[in-house]
Amino acid sequence: MLRTVCIWNSLINGYVKNCVFHGAFHRFNEMQQCDIVPDDFTLSTLAKASSELRNVTVGKSIHGKIVRLGFIFDIVVANSLISMYFKYGECKESLKLFDEMPERNSGSWNVLLAGYASSNDCFYVKEAWDIVVRSMQIDGVKPDAFTISSLLPLCGNPIGKLNYGKELHCYIVKNELDLDFGSNVHLGCGLIDMYSRDNKITASRHVFDQIKRRNIYVWTAMVRGYVQNKDPDKALILFQEMQMRDGILPNRISLISLLPACNSLAGLMNGKQIHGFAIRKGFNDDASLCNALIDMYSKCGSLEKARKVFESDSFHKDTISWTTLISAYGLHGQGKESIRLYNDMIKLGIKPDQIAVVGVLSACSRSGLIKEGLQLYSTAVQDYRVEPTAEICAVIVDMLGNMGELEQALNFIKTMPLEPGPSVWGALVSASIRYKDYKMLELAYRSLIELEPENPSNFISLSNLYASASRWDLVAELRHTMKERGLRKSPGCSWININTKTHCFHVADKAHPSSKLIYEVLDHVFSTMNEPISDDLEYWI
Repeated sequence: MLRTVCIWNSLINGYVKNCVFHGAFHRFNEMQQCDIVPDDFTLSTLAKASSELRNVTVGKSIHGKIVRLGFIFDIVVANSLISMYFKYGECKESLKLFDEMPERNSGSWNVLLAGYASSNDCFYVKEAWDIVVRSMQIDGVKPDAFTISSLLPLCGNPIGKLNYGKELHCYIVKNELDLDFGSNVHLGCGLIDMYSRDNKITASRHVFDQIKRRNIYVWTAMVRGYVQNKDPDKALILFQEMQMRDGILPNRISLISLLPACNSLAGLMNGKQIHGFAIRKGFNDDASLCNALIDMYSKCGSLEKARKVFESDSFHKDTISWTTLISAYGLHGQGKESIRLYNDMIKLGIKPDQIAVVGVLSACSRSGLIKEGLQLYSTAVQDYRVEPTAEICAVIVDMLGNMGELEQALNFIKTMPLEPGPSVWGALVSASIRYKDYKMLELAYRSLIELEPENPSNFISLSNLYASASRWDLVAELRHTMKERGLRKSPGCSWININTKTHCFHVADKAHPSSKLIYEVLDHVFSTMNEPISDDLEYWI
């Protein structure tokens, strides 16, 4: 049979679709040995394979071949190269290719926007929005559903602005982009996710209710939104509705999204049921799901079951698997076991990342293993070139604070390789309270107020500190500032789970239907505790 370029393309594309990227390049080499000249489809497919391999050398080699064969001005091929360089993190090269294109289609703009959306750089976030409101429309290209879905992840996060998200939502409504129509369902998912990340769960639910033909992705987005907004009850109810009302079976992603709801409820039974379902459906070979199960079991207090999942041979353990178990032992005050696991991970050739370092240092801090923790920090930074993060530095401050070395902790903050954030100053606050160093405590609170001027808790805490020292002029000044800014502290809250139902209580709460009986029982308990101890009690002891 004569092997044409179309047959070779089908074979190479088959390898890429099945994620056998090295195999795709082997077939391409065979194709060249047969003197078959690649076409635009061949080269765009290989550019995609190169980006998935994250091999810059291979990618640039493909780029060179595209130039030599004269396909650099082909729109599809150029779009593939732009996407490839974005995945390499070479944004400037992508933009250069885009600017040099003599002709662009909507796909070209969408590739550029998707690349910007994947960047955490504030400059590129603003650049992406400028592309839509100016450059793209000047070129006469109208944003489509894919354009909007690329922009939605930029909204409702620390480097985006929710106002942009509302504008995009208005554009969807104004241009009648049907959230129910085929591939446009992902617009609904994007809106639900965007509002959820900005704690606008009511708006998320409104979008969800508008979508009449919901698939697994829409349901999962809404479940994840409830979990993110600390409403595990509704997450679990919605998860059940998905199966009972629409007959949609959960997939791996939906199970991973739901498991944190069991953490919040300490609902071990629900977590076990999800685990059992995963085993029955053959999902227990998925590393992400197993990592979520380890985390869930540890936070539900079942460290033994967390270890059992970790030691299972059903999945390949990655850095996250090790880090999750290291953190689990630290959470349960078993710092020495966390250190042993951390060292075992390194012996297997797995390089620690920033999250792993935070996990093991937190374990040391909780278990009072200060010397060991400081040594691990030094080794991680010097030997493994781990860049210190705000979280890592906060744990170090916490360690030094636990030792009572508050001056040393402050010196560490001053010499940190990055600006100290709220977590760092918060650690110093805890240590200052513990050792009653009120001068250091005032400094820490003042720093927190500068960093978080809209957080009422910092003002209240500093006000209480001044009140305890009878510095009423400063108390009045802080209260006045809070009033001017409209800051009010939310009341404290606690909850208890009884027979799968969660009962929530706020400070001095009398909204619960059984509040009268609860307060009567509490009064009885308090009066019993205040009674003098009689000699008869010795019998019971």
